[in-house]
Amino acid sequence: MKRYVITKERIKGQDYLISALYDERRRMVEVTPERRGERSLLGNIYIGIVEHVVKNLNAAFIKIGPDQNCYYSLEDGRNAIFTKKMSARKELAAGEELLVQVEKEAVKTKDPVVTSNLTFDGTYAVLTTGNRNLSVSSKLDSERKKAIKAFLEEHFPEKQERDFGIIVRTNAKNVSMEVLWEEIKALRQFYENLVETASHRTCFSCIHEAEPFWKKRLKGIREGELEEIVTDDREIFESVCRQYGVKEEEFFSAGSVRKRVDCFLAPNGTKLSYYEDSMLSLSSLYGVKAELEEALRERVWLKSGAYLIIEHTEALTVIDVNTGKNTAKKEVQENFLNINKEAAVEIARQLRLRNISGMILVDFMNLTSKEAVEELLNTFRSALREDPVPTQLVDMTKLGLVEVTRKKVQKSLREAFR
Repeated sequence: MKRYVITKERIKGQDYLISALYDERRRMVEVTPERRGERSLLGNIYIGIVEHVVKNLNAAFIKIGPDQNCYYSLEDGRNAIFTKKMSARKELAAGEELLVQVEKEAVKTKDPVVTSNLTFDGTYAVLTTGNRNLSVSSKLDSERKKAIKAFLEEHFPEKQERDFGIIVRTNAKNVSMEVLWEEIKALRQFYENLVETASHRTCFSCIHEAEPFWKKRLKGIREGELEEIVTDDREIFESVCRQYGVKEEEFFSAGSVRKRVDCFLAPNGTKLSYYEDSMLSLSSLYGVKAELEEALRERVWLKSGAYLIIEHTEALTVIDVNTGKNTAKKEVQENFLNINKEAAVEIARQLRLRNISGMILVDFMNLTSKEAVEELLNTFRSALREDPVPTQLVDMTKLGLVEVTRKKVQKSLREAFR
C-alpha cells in the first residue's frame, strides 16, 4: 500500500510545499515541489485573446495576460466557447476572445499550451467540453461499465443537444449511482456557472483557478490504493479530510473538554493523519530532502551494483545502463538480462520521479537473443504502465536503443529547482 505525504521543506533558501507519493518500500516514486507564494498556471481557465493565427502550423498564439503568450492548436477549436466573436465564420481570427485552459506548463523556452477543450475533474467523473461522448473507464469490469453507461444515457439527452461530455473514472468502481450522479450534477452546475460568469468578464480574466496540485492528484489515485495520507499542515489536513467526507464538527472531539482530532479513517480504508512532532519533522521522517537530492543526480545506483547515467539534452533525454560494480558469476547474457530488467523497473520510476518528458532513449546492455529482448521490453512496458502520465515504449532501434515518449504536462524536477 502507498502513502501520500504533503509537507514543507526549505531548499536552496526557498520554502517549498512538497507533495510526494511513496511506494510499499517507502521509496519516493512521484513528487511535485511548489514554491511558496507561487502557483502554477496549469489547469487555470482564462478569457484569452487571439494574437495571430499561423495556418501553416495549424496553430494560433493566444494571450492570457498582457505579457503571457500561449500556444493553441487549431484542432481544439471545434467546440470553443467565445466571449467575443468577430464574425459568424468558424475560423479563428485575430482579436477574438474565448475561454482557454492551460493544459501544459511552459517548458524550457516553450510557451504554455492552452486548449479550448475545458476539463473539470471530480473524484468519480470528469466533465469535458471537447469530447462530448459519455464514456466509462476501460479499467472497470464489463458489467459495471454497462450499468454506468446505461445510467448516463438515461439521464442525458442526445449528443447533439449536449455541450459537454462525461468520463466516468476508475474510482467509480464501488460508488453508488446516487453519489456518482450528485457529483456529475455538481460538475455540470459548476461548468454552467463558469460560462455565465465569463460572459460578463473582460479579456485576461482568470475565470477559474485550478485546485492545488496535491488535491487534484489525490482525485486521480485509485480508491483503496493509498494506505495513508499524512501532512504537517493543519489547513491542508482539514481540506483532505473534507475531500474524503469528514464533516466540520468531527475535527474536535465531543464532551465537556473538546480536543482536536488528528486522525481519521476514510470510508475507503485510507488513514488521514496530521503529523506534529517538534523532535522530528515529517520531512525528515520520510527523508524528503535526501530523496530529492538523489533524484537530481546524474548517476543512479542499482541494488545489483550496476548503475544508470541520466543525461539531458535540449532535444531528448539519454539513459545509459552500465555494469558498474556488478560481478555476478553467471553466464554473461543471463547476467545482462537480469541487470537490464532491474534497470527497466528503475528507469520507469526515475522518469516518473524526475518528471522527465518528451523523447527518451535508453541504451541497455547488449542482448543477443530475441527472446531476451522481448522479455526485457515486456518488463519495461509493465513498469511504465504504473505512470499516471501517458508514457509509451515505441520500439528498439537497429542500434539497440529503446525509444520512449512521455507526455509533457509539468516542468521536470530539474526545471522546478532551477
